[in-house]
Amino acid sequence: MIKNVLNTDIYAITDSKLSLNRNTIDVVKELLKADVKLIQYREKYKKMGEMLKECLEISRLCKESGACFIVNDHVDIAILSKADGVHIGQEDLPVSAIRQLLGETKIIGLSTHSPKQALEAEKLYKDGLLNYIGVGPIFPTKTKVDVCEAVGFEYLEYVVQNCTVPFVAIGGIKKHNLAEVIKHGAKCCALVSEIVSAQDIPAQIKEIRTIFQGSKK
Repeated sequence: MIKNVLNTDIYAITDSKLSLNRNTIDVVKELLKADVKLIQYREKYKKMGEMLKECLEISRLCKESGACFIVNDHVDIAILSKADGVHIGQEDLPVSAIRQLLGETKIIGLSTHSPKQALEAEKLYKDGLLNYIGVGPIFPTKTKVDVCEAVGFEYLEYVVQNCTVPFVAIGGIKKHNLAEVIKHGAKCCALVSEIVSAQDIPAQIKEIRTIFQGSKK
C-alpha cells in the first residue's frame, strides 16, 4: 500500500472559473511556490485535449517540486499525464476497476457522504484497493453543480471515530470555519475557491497554515 498521501495540511483543488482569469498552470505554479504538496486538477468545463495538455505540464511541475498530483475523474488523462493518481465520485467506475487500470502504485481517492459509504470505503482500503476518502461536503458549496447536501460535522466525527482509512475534509471550507473543521478531527482539508480566488495565493496559503498551526495547540 502507498504511504498516506494525506500526510499534509492543504489539499488544493483547481477551478479555472474561480481563478480570477489566471490560467490553471499559473495557479499551480503559485501553489507550488507556497509549498503546497497535494494538488488535484478538477476542471469540469474544458475539452479533453486542453485538459491533457495542462495535466502533462502540471504533472511535470509537481514532480519537480516533490508534490503529489491527482486528476479528478479522468482516469485516461491521469494515465497519459503520468499523474500520481485519481479522485473519483460515487457514480464513477468502481474502485476495483480503476485499480486494474492504474496498477498498484497509483493513488485512488473516493468521495464519500455517509457512514454507509465510509464503511464500504474502509473495506476497499483494507483490501489495498483504495488510498483515501473525501469526507463532505462539510458546508454548502457552489464549486460543484452536482454536489449533495452538506453533511456537517456529524459525518466527519463518525469517520474520525470509526474508520482507519485516511481522509480529507472537503466542501465549503474557508478561513473563517477552518479551525472548527480541524477541531472536529480533520488533519487535511481541501480548499478550492478560498485559494484559487485569492489575489495573492502564497499569502493566502500562509494565512491558512497559521490557522492550522493555531488549531493544533
